[in-house]
Amino acid sequence: MKIEGLLSEKYIVLNLELATKRQVIEKMLSIAATHTGVTDINKLREDVVRREEEMSTGIGKQIALPHAKTSAVTEPVLALATLKREINFDSIDNEPVQIVFLLATPAEMLAEHLKLLGRITRLAGREEVRRNLLLARSPSEVLELFRAEEKDLPQI
Repeated sequence: MKIEGLLSEKYIVLNLELATKRQVIEKMLSIAATHTGVTDINKLREDVVRREEEMSTGIGKQIALPHAKTSAVTEPVLALATLKREINFDSIDNEPVQIVFLLATPAEMLAEHLKLLGRITRLAGREEVRRNLLLARSPSEVLELFRAEEKDLPQI
């Protein structure tokens, strides 16, 4: 599994105009709701919100990564959004967020879940990747960016 293999254009939204963490999470869930791997959007919402209440998924460097291991999906589900304006996400570095990934994996895929979280964090944690994500004009540009960044990386 690679990020570019999990993402598709319909799960990438650029330059969203939102003002709060809750709005961002709800929008990310609505983007992912049409994914064929999502079997119960209400359960997914419950699990993502519960995880967020345990500890913010604002991982630093302008990135938020709301996620859940859940029975609400049958396969890994990934969505990505960039925000027009930075918002407070209670990030660990106290910096606002402008790039958001939503990741949901089946509960039994713990190892893959952790590997995907790590890969997203490593790639998006690079300044050049973040800059290019924020400058992307289309979902296809985002996919091409991940394709290029992951071309020499092994499958998860």
